[in-house]
Amino acid sequence: MKWFYDLKISRKLISVFFIVVALEAALGAFAIRELGRVNQASTEIATNWLPSIRTLSQLKLSLARIRSFELQHILASTPQEFEEIERNADKQIAALAKQQRDYQIQISEPEEKVLFPDVEKALAVFLSEHKKILDVSRTNKNEDARTMLKGESTKVYRSLLDQVEKLVEVNEKGAEKSSTDADATYASARMWIIAMLLICMAAAMTLAIWISRVISRPLTEAVGVAQRVAGGDLTGTIRAESKDETGQLLEALRGMNDNLLKIVGEVRTGTDTIATASNEIASGNMDLSSRTEQQAGSLEETASAMEELTSTVKQNADNARQANQLAVTASEVAVAGGNVVGQVVDTMGSINDSSKKIVDIIGVIDGIAFQTNILALNAAVEAARAGEQGRGFAVVASEVRSLAQRSAAAAKEIKILIDDSVSKVDIGSKLVEQAGSTMEEVVNSVRRVTDIVSEITAASHEQSQGIEQINLAITQMDEVTQQNAALVEQAAAAAQSMQEQAGRLSEVVSVFKLDERAALSKPAAPKRTIDITPVRAPGLKSAKPAVMRKEARPALKSPTAANDETGSWEQF
Repeated sequence: MKWFYDLKISRKLISVFFIVVALEAALGAFAIRELGRVNQASTEIATNWLPSIRTLSQLKLSLARIRSFELQHILASTPQEFEEIERNADKQIAALAKQQRDYQIQISEPEEKVLFPDVEKALAVFLSEHKKILDVSRTNKNEDARTMLKGESTKVYRSLLDQVEKLVEVNEKGAEKSSTDADATYASARMWIIAMLLICMAAAMTLAIWISRVISRPLTEAVGVAQRVAGGDLTGTIRAESKDETGQLLEALRGMNDNLLKIVGEVRTGTDTIATASNEIASGNMDLSSRTEQQAGSLEETASAMEELTSTVKQNADNARQANQLAVTASEVAVAGGNVVGQVVDTMGSINDSSKKIVDIIGVIDGIAFQTNILALNAAVEAARAGEQGRGFAVVASEVRSLAQRSAAAAKEIKILIDDSVSKVDIGSKLVEQAGSTMEEVVNSVRRVTDIVSEITAASHEQSQGIEQINLAITQMDEVTQQNAALVEQAAAAAQSMQEQAGRLSEVVSVFKLDERAALSKPAAPKRTIDITPVRAPGLKSAKPAVMRKEARPALKSPTAANDETGSWEQF
């Protein structure tokens, strides 16, 4: 019967209706057959037995009328009466002959075939006696005619009647038998028709109940599945035992249940993941907000330090400009000193002639040495201020100072040796030449110091401009960091709102009951956020108060606000 359950509902109903129609057709065919038998029996009575009985009755009536004509013929006295009675008797004999032929045609039973020849013979004898009686009566021998009528003719008549009565009995028995058979056939047909009708009704009711269960049971199961799914229960097992419309419906419901099971499982996993991720994002945003505030404070301190550094660099630039001016002055002085030394060399020839002037010259040299010493000291100070870049200049200043001291010492020696100057003029000339050479070196060194100081001045100016740009950039970074801090707080509020939405979504999804097939893995635990505290640079002092944090926005209320904050986050 598996094939029947797989049929379409329409074919099932058609099959059941066909079975019921087939039973009704069988019942109708049986009823028609039994009615045919009853009709056959009644037809046999109407067309066979009753006509035979009617013909035999007419035949008996004809015999009685012929006997009556015989008696009338005997009683008649005139020829006209004889003729009329004989004419009537001939008509009756003709009717008798026709009845005899009709009955011969109506003979159906073997017994009739056996009895009818005797009737024909007796009828021939009866007609022969009839003719004799009429012949005697026509001659007015009435007594003889009466004797013949009462004698042999009566015997033949009665014998003929008995034989005809036997035929009547045969036909009556046949009619009675046909009637009995018809009654029996009717009773049997009635019983069988009632039985088959009850069977058909029982079969129809059984088929109706069975087909209704076959159709309604899967539909009831489908309704139950739909109600369970509507109630959030996805743990039910759906089995489709047929391939008809109800089976296809159960298959579709099973697919829907499995898809819902998968979707709800994935949604539940997604909500748990979203909750975990939003928790991590909220925690990360809080940490990021804290670190952003710290970074803003550090940037403020850095900005303050950069302001101080800018002031120092500007002061260094000013000092470098002054040192440059002093270096130019020292260069001019050194050039002048070189010229003086040249004059000294020129005048050394006249030292022997004017030894008195040596003291003045020595005083001049001593003054030059003193000034050179002062300039060397100033250059050393400026080199110390210049730091690493003024190291070469300090070396030159040291050399200049050393030369100045040597010049002073030489002047003293010359002063001491004034008395011996004449004898040592040649030595002094040589020393003057050496002093001139040294002075040239001093001039060259001063020129180099001047170039270096000029480069230091230009570098200091460029540093001042760069520091100002850096200070401006740090100020902008401070503003951006403050804006970022506000955006981070907004992102933290958005993450908290997303976490709340994920919690509500998880509560909504928890209405559905899932079985082992949709066992969900636990979401990963939130990652621990490492608190990173920025390290301040040593020596930096904050010149401004702490950054004022912008007021954090409340949790998101609508998708529009969420979109706006998302745009801010993308900008951040």
